[in-house]
Amino acid sequence: MLYETDIIQWVEQQVSLIKEGRYGEVDWSNLLEEIEDLSKRERDRFLSSLRLIIQHLLKWEYQPERRSRSWEITIQRERNHIQRYLRDTPSLKRYWADLPKVYRDARADAANETGLSDWDFPENCPYTPEQIQSPWLPLT
Repeated sequence: MLYETDIIQWVEQQVSLIKEGRYGEVDWSNLLEEIEDLSKRERDRFLSSLRLIIQHLLKWEYQPERRSRSWEITIQRERNHIQRYLRDTPSLKRYWADLPKVYRDARADAANETGLSDWDFPENCPYTPEQIQSPWLPLT
């Protein structure tokens, strides 16, 4: 089946069938699955950017002696992604509610990378959505 061997060609085929009004030939089951997955992928990209920003903000704040241009570049790149995701898909704003879970994962990532304990970082996210999105960096 084309869906399993060449997803791009399959998508193009499905689009053509719909444009031509050949609805009976459309692979509706897989098409609906792909549409659902698209939503999940957009959500996951947004949450992944949040996680990376928080992880790097924690490293920035809790290991000031190891700050690097690379960390700053990562923070800015992911902030740009967040801005674009929210501009292109405003409904992603509802996933700010997942910030506590995202923070727990980012805190664990920061602990793994820094060699610090999870307990060296705050239990709850110390950064507001505004701080996460803005050019702000923690001062220490």
